[in-house]
Amino acid sequence: MRTLYQIDAFTRVPFTGNPAGVVLDAEGMTDADMLAVARELNNSETAFVLPADAADHDVRVRFFTPTKEVPTCGHATVGTHFARAVEYGLPSCSLTQKTGSGLRQRVEIHRDGDRVRIGMHQGPAAFGPEWNGPRVDRLLRALGASPDDLADNGPVQIVSTGHSKVLVELRGRDAVDALRPDPAELTALSHEVGSNGFFVFTRATADTEVLTWARMFAPAIGILEDPVTGNGHGPLGAYLVHHGIVPARDGVLTFRGRQGVVLGRPGEVEVRVDVRAEGPPQVSITGDATTAFRARLRV
Repeated sequence: MRTLYQIDAFTRVPFTGNPAGVVLDAEGMTDADMLAVARELNNSETAFVLPADAADHDVRVRFFTPTKEVPTCGHATVGTHFARAVEYGLPSCSLTQKTGSGLRQRVEIHRDGDRVRIGMHQGPAAFGPEWNGPRVDRLLRALGASPDDLADNGPVQIVSTGHSKVLVELRGRDAVDALRPDPAELTALSHEVGSNGFFVFTRATADTEVLTWARMFAPAIGILEDPVTGNGHGPLGAYLVHHGIVPARDGVLTFRGRQGVVLGRPGEVEVRVDVRAEGPPQVSITGDATTAFRARLRV
């Protein structure tokens, strides 16, 4: 039998944050097996840990939503390496994971007594075209927002650090919390633009401890709403620096983003954007995690 963890990522409080299934010993499982487990657990993503198959990485991890495999996942990466640290008693260390799509990503385990935090270095930020008026209007209708809700600081734009998101800034928390998306219309938009997630945020948080307040919708891959999105906060950090919305003092921006409040699963992501070197922004995220349960899996 295999070892299965359910990990709540980006929180220290069980049953908050973003839950991820983690199968620690997935060698021998077929794609159909993995998809069946992901569908049964019904988390936004479930991770499957496999041995390395080359010298350029330490471990392979594949990520499945309830409907398909995805190239990478922030919260399930945090969950995976938290589970590995707990199960195997791993010390603080740095390692490289290879995802099912072939991405190599540096991961850091930070252990301080009983507290284990996981850092994930995401890919170089890539910026898609800025959206025009008619498409923005259509997106706002699909989200259940009005044109008056849209902030005027930066464009609606697809940004990726490994798994792209459409970034949309609204004027305040009330507008973000009031969204009632149309899943069919968002799915149609996803298919048209080639990006499966819509990351909606505001900087008007009314809370000095966090810079941003967000929600994320990805119905095209079976996620009506994701509680706390690592692969949304990473692109968000790159976007804020790229457009000069938030300055990167001495070439580095660090901030905390909160998500999941509307779902009753609040969590926080620490984001770091480094633009000191030439080229695209280098982005990393860090988060806490906690174990919801550990079980044996008969697959």
